[in-house]
Amino acid sequence: MALNKLRELDDYSYGVTVPKDDLRIDGILDENSNLKDDHHFHVQRTGEGKWSVELVDDLG
Repeated sequence: MALNKLRELDDYSYGVTVPKDDLRIDGILDENSNLKDDHHFHVQRTGEGKWSVELVDDLG
């Protein structure tokens, strides 16, 4: 199991990194590890110490 560090992003939020290999598998990164397009994720707390992260394809 990979462990990812929680990092402060600004005064109002924190973030956790997602491994590039996983993003590449889902087609979010190209072969050069660059983002293909803009992407949005829905992050939801599902329980004590548990979070769900889902790619959102349609913002409408």
